[in-house]
Amino acid sequence: MNFTADRLLLFGATGDLSQRMLLPSLCALHADGFLASNLKIVATARSEMSTSEFRQFARAALERYLPKNRRGPMADFLNRLTYVSVDATTPEGYDQLARKVGDYSGLAIFLSTAPGLFEPTIEGLQTAGLTQGNVRIGLEKPLGFDLTSSQEINDAVAKAFSENRIFRIDHYLGKETVQNLLALRFANVLLEPVWNSNYVEHIQITVAETVGLESRVAYYDDSGALRDMVQNHMLQLLALVAMEPPTSFEATAVRDEKVKVLRALRPMKEDEVVTGQYRAGAVEGKSVSGYDEELGKDSDTETFVAMKAHVDNWRWHGVPFYLRHGKRLPERVTEIVVQFRCIPHSIFAGRGARTQPNRLVIGIQPEENIQLTMMAKVPGLGREGLRLRPVPLDIAMPDAFTDVVRRIAYERLLLDLIEGDQTLFVRRDEVEAQWEWIDHIRGLWAENELKPKSYGAGTWGPSAAIALAERDGVTWHDD
Repeated sequence: MNFTADRLLLFGATGDLSQRMLLPSLCALHADGFLASNLKIVATARSEMSTSEFRQFARAALERYLPKNRRGPMADFLNRLTYVSVDATTPEGYDQLARKVGDYSGLAIFLSTAPGLFEPTIEGLQTAGLTQGNVRIGLEKPLGFDLTSSQEINDAVAKAFSENRIFRIDHYLGKETVQNLLALRFANVLLEPVWNSNYVEHIQITVAETVGLESRVAYYDDSGALRDMVQNHMLQLLALVAMEPPTSFEATAVRDEKVKVLRALRPMKEDEVVTGQYRAGAVEGKSVSGYDEELGKDSDTETFVAMKAHVDNWRWHGVPFYLRHGKRLPERVTEIVVQFRCIPHSIFAGRGARTQPNRLVIGIQPEENIQLTMMAKVPGLGREGLRLRPVPLDIAMPDAFTDVVRRIAYERLLLDLIEGDQTLFVRRDEVEAQWEWIDHIRGLWAENELKPKSYGAGTWGPSAAIALAERDGVTWHDD
C-alpha cells in the first residue's frame, strides 16, 4: 500500500458533497502543490454530460464554495478532470470507465453515493477489472442503518478489497481540532497523568446544530439523530477522548485503542437516554417551523438525543460521559468538556475563599480553541477575606497558528486516501462495535414504545435532558 495514487476515480461527482467539499478540497490541494502533477481525476455520475460540461460544472462549484484565495490557477486543476456518465446500478458503462482510467495500478476510488449503490458499484468495478492489485477504495457514510446492514455492506466491499485497502470516512476525523485532541493528550505531560477517574468527575460531548432538515428530508426521517450523528461522529469523539495511549501514531495502533473503548461501552438503560423532536420556535432571531411541518407529515423520528454513557474499564470506572446532539438548538457548537474533580482539601476555606474545580473545554466548531479554567486570587489586600476566581487560559488555534492555512476536513482525508494512510479512517470492527451499541438503544426504544419528547426550536432540547444531568448534580455547558 506504500504508493501514491496517480488516478482518483470519484463516484457521485455531481452530488452535493462533491460540490461543497470534494471538488473544493481537491482544488485547494492542487493550488498548494500537494497533488502530484501526474494525478488524473476521473469523475463519474449518472448525469449525462461531456468532460467539458463537467469542468464548467466543477468551476461553478469552486466559485461558490471555495474562497478565491485558495483556488490557485483553476484552469490547471480543471484540466485534471475527465468525466464519464455511468449508471451504477447496471453493468453497462464500466468498461468505458475502465478505459478512461487507463492504468489502474495506482488507482484510488472514492464512493460518494448512497449505501444501496455500494454493492452494484463494486460488482461493476470488479467486472471491469478495477479492483485488482493494490487499488484502494474510500467509502462515505452512512455505512448501513444497523449492525446487520452494515455487515452486509462490509461483506460486499470485502469481496473485492482487503481491509488494508478500505478507507471508511468519518469527516470529523479530518478536523484539525479533533486530530489535535491526540496531541493535547499524548504530547503534554501535564494532562495525561490526570486523564482518568481519579481526577475527572465527568465528560460532556455536545454537537449542536441550528439547522433543520434542509435538503436531507428523505434521508434524515429514515435515520434520525442517533444514527445520523451519535453512531459515527460522537462515538469517534468519545473514543479519542477515552482511548489509552497507542504505541505509535500509526493506523493499526490508533484504531486498536479506539475499538477497545467502543467495546467497553456499557449497554444503555432506559433512564439514561432522552430523545426529542423540535417544534416551531425561533432560532437566531428567525421563526422556524416544527419538524413535522418541515417534513410534511407526522413522524416519530428523533431530532435530539441526550445520554449518560459509561466506559467500563480501569481508567474510566465511575466517570459518566454525557452526550448531547440536536437540531434547531440555540447555537451551532461542537465541543468536549472535561470536568475535573474538586481539590481534596482547601487551605483557603478558613479565609472565606471558595474554590471551583478545573475545567477543560475543547472547541471543535465553529471556533477551534482550547480553554482551561484555573483558580486564581483576586487582586487586593484581602482584609475582608481572601477571594478566588476561575480564570480561563485560552488558546485560540487560529491565533496560535496565524501563518497556517485553515483547511477543509476533506483535504486531509482525500490526501490520505491518495497517499494510502489509514490512520484517520474507521476500521470495520470499529463500525460494527458502534452499531452494536446503537442497536441496543434502538431496541430499548422499540421495546418500551418510546416516543421523542417535544422541545421548542431555539432551546436546548427537552427538559428531561436537563434533568438527566442535574439528577447527578451536573449542569450542561451551554455558555
